Amino acid sequence: MGKRTQRRPAVARLVCDFFDAAFAALEAWKADFASDLEAATDETLLTTARLDDIVRPYAATTLSETRVPVYGAGFIAAIGLLRDARGHLSWWQGPDREQLSLAWSIINKEHLDYSEFEWYRVPMITGKAHLSGPSVDYLCSDEYTMTIATPVTIRGSFAGVAALDLLVDSVERQLVPLLRRESSRATLINSSDRIIVSTDPTLAAGDSIGRTGTDATERHSCGSLSLLLG
Repeated sequence: MGKRTQRRPAVARLVCDFFDAAFAALEAWKADFASDLEAATDETLLTTARLDDIVRPYAATTLSETRVPVYGAGFIAAIGLLRDARGHLSWWQGPDREQLSLAWSIINKEHLDYSEFEWYRVPMITGKAHLSGPSVDYLCSDEYTMTIATPVTIRGSFAGVAALDLLVDSVERQLVPLLRRESSRATLINSSDRIIVSTDPTLAAGDSIGRTGTDATERHSCGSLSLLLG
């Protein structure tokens, strides 16, 4: 137990490094994007097509990120920002980096309200970047997903969130081998006590740690992330 306890901080650092790279991938272009967005809104009322043109190169940059397995990336506009739609996901995803279109064909755009989604609501309220999930992303990938989102402001007002998606399956493939180098038993848990990844094959992503019978007394924080390592 003592040896395992000593190794936990090293494991936590590995987790921090992994997710910090994902946060950095968004923060690297957020300021430039906000400037482009502000300039566009100064010129005229913003449309979905104009927004897509602005977002596309930034999303492509994020999808080219090699340090973390980014599946999708883009910008989700604040409700009421656009002239021709109540809301809009300017989003690209998948191996072919295609623009998201399926969800928009089955959702009534006039009544679209994503303000209650954690990945949108928390950055909007706190003004800080946020990691959410794992959860099934019915809006984009239909896969178990983690989302990192950071608020974008123009002229001091909230304009939406820049975001990226990580498929839990990809996170597992990249993180579990790193965790095993440091500990034979390590489980990464989110703030809702749900498992993200684990070296224990009996524990599945999304399971509630309270229902697994796992000892939750020995947990270590992962820096400033709302994650715990048990």
